[in-house]
Order: sequence, then structure tokens, then C-alpha cells
Amino acid sequence: MDSIFNITGHLAPSQDDDTQDTSSSIRTFVSSLVLNASVALLIFLAFSLLRPRFRRVYAPRTYAINKSKRPLPVGNGLFSWIPAALRVPDTEIIKKSGLDTYLFLRSIRTKFIVFSVLSLASAASIVPVNVRGTMGQRGLNSLSMGNVDAKSDWLWAHVTLFALAVAWTMRALIGELRVYMGLRMWWLTHPQTTRRPGAAVVLVSDVPANMSDKQLENLFEVFPGGVGQVFVNRTSRRLKKLVERRDRLAKRLERELTGFAVKCTRAGQLLARPQTRAAKSMFKPCDVFEQCADALAECNEQIARSAQNRTGELERQSTALVRFRRQIAAHMAAQTTLDSRPFRLGRVTTDVDPEDVIWANLEISCWSRRIRGYASFVATLALTVTWTAISAVLSTLVQVESLAQLDRFAWLRGHSLLLGLFSGAVPSLVMALLMAVMPRLLRALLYLEGTPRRSEIRLRLLHRYFWFQVWNVYLVTIFSTSVFQIAVQSLGRPAQIFELVQTQVPQSATSILTYVLLLSFVGAAKEILQGVPLALRYLKPLLLAKSPRELQRAERPGEFKWESAIPTHSVIFLMGFSYAVLQPVVSWFAAVYFGLFYVIYRYQFVYVYDDRAWSVHGVSFPRAVQQMVAGVYVSELFMLAMMVAKLQRSASAILRVVAVALVLVLTVVVHLYINDEYMRSDHLSVRRAADVDANPQMATEFPSLLDSDDSASGLASDELRARNRVFATYRSLVPDIVLRWVLRAVTLTPEARDGDWMDSEEELAGGHDGDVDLARQFSSPEVRARPESTLWVPLADPMFGPLARELERRGRGTIRVAAQGAEVTTRGKVRVDADMEI
Repeated sequence: MDSIFNITGHLAPSQDDDTQDTSSSIRTFVSSLVLNASVALLIFLAFSLLRPRFRRVYAPRTYAINKSKRPLPVGNGLFSWIPAALRVPDTEIIKKSGLDTYLFLRSIRTKFIVFSVLSLASAASIVPVNVRGTMGQRGLNSLSMGNVDAKSDWLWAHVTLFALAVAWTMRALIGELRVYMGLRMWWLTHPQTTRRPGAAVVLVSDVPANMSDKQLENLFEVFPGGVGQVFVNRTSRRLKKLVERRDRLAKRLERELTGFAVKCTRAGQLLARPQTRAAKSMFKPCDVFEQCADALAECNEQIARSAQNRTGELERQSTALVRFRRQIAAHMAAQTTLDSRPFRLGRVTTDVDPEDVIWANLEISCWSRRIRGYASFVATLALTVTWTAISAVLSTLVQVESLAQLDRFAWLRGHSLLLGLFSGAVPSLVMALLMAVMPRLLRALLYLEGTPRRSEIRLRLLHRYFWFQVWNVYLVTIFSTSVFQIAVQSLGRPAQIFELVQTQVPQSATSILTYVLLLSFVGAAKEILQGVPLALRYLKPLLLAKSPRELQRAERPGEFKWESAIPTHSVIFLMGFSYAVLQPVVSWFAAVYFGLFYVIYRYQFVYVYDDRAWSVHGVSFPRAVQQMVAGVYVSELFMLAMMVAKLQRSASAILRVVAVALVLVLTVVVHLYINDEYMRSDHLSVRRAADVDANPQMATEFPSLLDSDDSASGLASDELRARNRVFATYRSLVPDIVLRWVLRAVTLTPEARDGDWMDSEEELAGGHDGDVDLARQFSSPEVRARPESTLWVPLADPMFGPLARELERRGRGTIRVAAQGAEVTTRGKVRVDADMEI
């Protein structure tokens, strides 16, 4: 990355400058490639050696989740994890990891295939043309379109490849969206979804204070099936503080009892109980267990009294929950204008999960929420500007050419290896570190806006973080380098602008290459090594987890940060696609990037990540598609600029500009079609609901993606099912005629019957049968809190029996001591059962 402040006194580069720039670009690229590949290889080897020994970090899903979702164990071979991850069928990923995970993997695979085909096509078509160009470019620049003379008709090869790439990519995106729509409608009506308590529940915001529960019920009765229950949310600040104090006391008592049990087990006998100073008398010691148990019992009794007299204590909120008798009614209500007056019943949210709701934000009024939203938008713009300045300054400071001019770094001069390593790795590393901080800040702003659900924050962050990276990583930090050089070198000679665009824009690919290389190798290796989780998973139980409950939570698999990962992958797609024709080398390493991440993510989602927090029923996928379309638009603008810059007084040159402009226009038309057909709504369709009502078996069958002629071909049902799975996997990327020819030439293994998609009765036992009590299951945590505490402590040893009974007696019926699934080993270590639910 050339320094944006490195202004020379020459407006036009000399031959020596060209040679120096060429040498610098090759040195930067090779050094970055060698350094990143070496670091990645070491990290991958470290992972392969550590994986069999640290199952808690690298395979927690094999023991720390529900047994029905556990994968088969991985062998201890050095690279046995790779085939183990690749041989898991897509259908198994959907069943055990969820629809969101599967669609995310599909998007990564689609990008990998797009760039793989582009790489092969460019290597066979435009790279030979570029190398034989007559513009005198050397090194990496000789592989770019900037090396082809503006008068050459060989530029039609670039235009043709570009048009075919855009057409095939847009077709692939439409095919992916067709698969998404079929899978999402199937997922919404599958028993695994419909049996959830929140499947037919909506959260209504901005409910007027003078609207009664009966009026709300009458309002929603117009929808099919009518209303089963209406519940206006209420809260109590006093009760909330009381419940929080109760929980802190229970946590402290569990820790104290666990520590006491460990000391007694190590000593082999019952020791004296720990003592503390009483709150009322600093000079009178008292038993810690008795003090905590008495205080805990008092809190529970106050909560019980509050439950008996909540009418006058609870404050009404401006949100309500409505349970419909039919799922389709909830989705219809979410798409309906409930009140024509402003700030009344403005938001209706479906698929409500109490664990996903941010209850504190439900207390925010509609006016305050809007003001907060405007303030958050302004703050985001301010952060963008601030980050732009920080990125520009830091990227300039780490430029090796700038540092070498300082006396303190004079030793860098003449060391080509060090110069290459520094210029190839440090700028990209600094930018990656800066971008890693931003999601936390944006997430905090979205929370302060008053967003009612965590999943909604993540979906909004997905969009906001993408455009932030496009601006700061792509446009400001990387592309501005070439724009600045064009502006400097064209001072006084504006006629050279078009000539400079032809060479400077493709040359800016070196900066993009170093960034893609960093994320391809080091980023992928960092993802699979899980360095920070590796440290935390072993330090947290030692330093922070002091009770069986805390130890069990520490054993749970980590969450995947999809709200920041998807935008990052979309930015890499934008970089690779926008330079795929201008500098084909970028697309080659973009293919490496997505190929590595695809293999790694398959392993991570099958064996590592906890998917419970990622349950938006696939709606993150179309947002990722929109970001890919943005990458296509940027590539078209780049290509159009290059064709205009190479415009000559010839019919061929003018036709090339017209052809690229026509590709842009057709892309807009296809994009409008995508928005109309696939982006109109994220809700259940009436057609699908009616079909499932007429044939309930459809809800458990994998959705049919075959055309009518394929379905009526007379094949056996098992073979049709297998053919349907093939179409679902490859139809968006391979033409139908090719798929049909391949299917006629091979014999497919019959798929398992779709009944296997049904969860077992044990898995669905936690679902509902239509009788959902909103007040008990969907009210705020303090209102749902029960006036009792269960202490999970390792007191199974008979010598702790009197202590457990004494605690329950002092709790006056509000304390229960549970020792199942927790024990202290002879070495004084607490061991817990990961499947135990207390």
C-alpha cells in the first residue's frame, strides 16, 4: 500500500520510478504471501496437534449439547478432521445445526465456486492477453488489464469474460434465493419450529396507554383463527431489584458451599464452617451458610408476597404479546398496518423468544426510541469519520517508506527482505485490528437505540458493519491510494487522467491482495485455532467458575459471531469480484480464501459452535445476497471506468463502453426482479400454510425443488427424493440441462425417508400443544421469577447430608439443595454432568 502522503516533486513517473514501483509491488506481494502462508501453516499444525488433546475447545459439541445433535467423534489423526467435516451431509447439518448455519455454508460455498470458475476462466483467457500487452508493465502489473493498450481489440476478451461472469453470478444468486425460499417455508412449517411456544406469538410495540387488553384482542380477532390470549407487558423496578439480589445470594451460596465441599473432600473429614461478620454487628461472627440462607429465604418470601399482590405493584409497559391460534395469523399481523395514526401499534414482531427479548428496552417509549435512533445514526456517522481519520493516519505511519526516512528507522534502508515483510503484512494487520473493534461499538449503539430483540440487533449490525467496511477498508484505505496518485500526477495536465486511470487502478490491486492474503491464511488459521477461546475455556473454570452451575456454563460451546463474519466475507467478495477482470490474481486468492473458510466452517459448525443463539430462520441469507449484489455493482462501475479511460476514436472502443453499460443496466433489472420476488417479505406465505393444512405430511418432508416434469417422470419416490437433494445442492450453480444429463448417467443412492426429519418424542417434549400461557412463559424475567431457589452443589457425600437438610430447613420451603450430576473427585476437582439441567 503506497503512502497517500508520499508526494514527490515529479508529476510523471520516470522509467526508474516504474522499475522501483514494480520491484516494490512484487516484493510486497511475495513477502506477504510467504509470511502469511508460513504463519497459517504453523497455526494449522498447532491446531492439528492440539485438537485431540483439548476436546473442550475443539469438539465441545461431541459431549456438551443434546445427545440427538451430537456428531460422530473425530479420529486422532493429524488431518482426520478434514474428511470428518466434509463427509457430513448437508441434510445432517440442517438437522443438527439449523437452517441458518446451512444457508451460511451455502453462501460461502457459492462464493468459492464463483471465484474458482472465474480464476480458471481468467487464467485461460485474459491473463495471456495481459501478459502479451504492449504497455510495458512489469511484475504483477503485467498480469493486469492495465498492460493492454487502449487501441487493442483484445479488450473484448475482458468485456466478454466480465459479462459472462456477471450473468452467471446473478443467475447463481437467483438460484440460491429459490432454494432459500423453499427451505425457509419448509422450516417455518416444520414441527420443530411450529411446536415452539413463540411460533404463533407476536410482540406488539407502541401500544397506547388507554388501550385495554380486550380492545387489543378485538383488534386482532380479524385474523384467521382468532386470538388465543393477549398479555400487556408489565414490570416492577422493586421486584426486579429483589430478584437480582436473590440471584446474587444464590450464586454466592453455591460458590461458598462448593468451596467448602472441595476443602472437606481434600481433608477427608468435615471441617469447620466458614465465618463472617454480621451486618448488624461487626464484632459478632456468624455462619456464612446460615446468613446467606436466611437472606435468600427472606428474598423468596418477598417475591412470593409480591406475586400475590401484583395488580397495584406492576407498571404497564407500551408493549404487548398476542398469541394466535394459527401460525399464519401471526405472520399476517406482522405485515399489516394496524393503526393509521402515527406512533400507535407501529411494530409487530413474529417468532418471539423470551431469551431473545431485551426486556429493559421494552420500557422505552416510542418517542424516546425514535430520538435514540436518530442519535445512533449520527453517532455511527461520527464513528465512520473518526475511523476514516484513524485508518488513514495509522496506515500512513506504518508505511515502510515513510518510516525508513526517520533516523530511528534508518537501519531499514537497504534491507529488501525486511522492507517487503513490513510493507506486505503490517498495514493489513493494522487495518484488520481496527475493524475487529468496530462491531462492539456498533452493537452498543443499536442496543442504546432501544432495539427490542438481540437477533434484530445482529441483523441490523450485519447491514451497518458491511457498509462501514466498504467505506473504511475498501474505498478509503485501499482504493484512495490510486485516486490520490492519479490526482497528484495529473496536476497541470488533466489530459493524462484517463491514461493514469488505465494503469493506477489495476495497480491498486496490490493493497487488496495483501489484505485478502492476510485474511485468507492468518484469518482462516485464527478461526480454527480458537486461540482466545482456548485460553478462556481453561482459565475461566480455574479463575471464575466456582460452582457446578458456572462450570457447566463454561463447558458450553462458544457462539458464532455471524453478524460480523457475514459482512467481512461479503467485503472480500466485493474486493475479489471488482478486481476479477482488472487484476485476475485477486480472484485466485479470493477462491483460496473462501475454500479454506468453507472447510473450516464445516468443522466448526459440526463440532465447535453452539447454534442456539443463531435462530433467525434463515433471514440473514438474503441480506448476504444483497451484499454480494453490491459487489457486482462496484465491479461494473470499475469496469465502466476502465472502458471509458481506454475510450478511443473507434467504433470498437465505443461499443465496449456500451456493452459494459448494458451489463450494468441489465443487472439493475435483475436486481429489481430479485427485490420483487425474493425480498418482499420474510414471513410465511399463505400458499404454504394452506398446503400444509391440506396435507400436514408436507411439513416433515424436505421441500421439493424439482420442476413438474421431473416430479412426474415416473421415478420411484426414493430416487425422486435423492434427485431433489441433488437439485437443492447444485441447481443454482449448474445449468439444469447439465444436472439432468448427469443424473441420467449415474445411479443415486436412495435417501433416508423424510420421516427421519421428525425429531424424536423426547426432543419435542419441550414443545407446546397449543396451550401457551403468555403471563407465565413470555412476561419479563422478574415477573416470571418463581419464589424458590435450587442450589446445585456437590454435596452428594453422606457427610454433607446434615448441612443440606439444614439449608432446606432454614429456607422455609423456598430453598432446595440438588447434588445430582455434581461431585468432587479425590483430587479435589469439581466434576459436572453436561446434560444435567437444574
